[in-house]
Amino acid sequence: MNLHDWIDELCDVLDLEVEVDEALVADLVEAARTNVEPAAGPVTAYLLGVAAGPAARPDQVEALAARAQTLAQGWDRPAGAPDPDDVDDDVPDDAGVDHAGEELDD
Repeated sequence: MNLHDWIDELCDVLDLEVEVDEALVADLVEAARTNVEPAAGPVTAYLLGVAAGPAARPDQVEALAARAQTLAQGWDRPAGAPDPDDVDDDVPDDAGVDHAGEELDD
């Protein structure tokens, strides 16, 4: 069984009437996997499918895939790098400070 046969069978099982450009999806998955992180590949393919929907024309899918591939190829954060907005700021060590009698603000 080759990829095209798999796609045909999978579409039957999922009750889909769509044409799939295997090369387009494979290139997009590879760009996301390589430039972002491995898990980004299948997630990107899934989100492309959600964005396109089952009634999308091939040219619409190609346009969406091109936008996603441009994002993936321009991705400049290495896999595992923390998001700058999620990095905690340094907290000063005030273990030597007497906080007795201070009230906490909610």
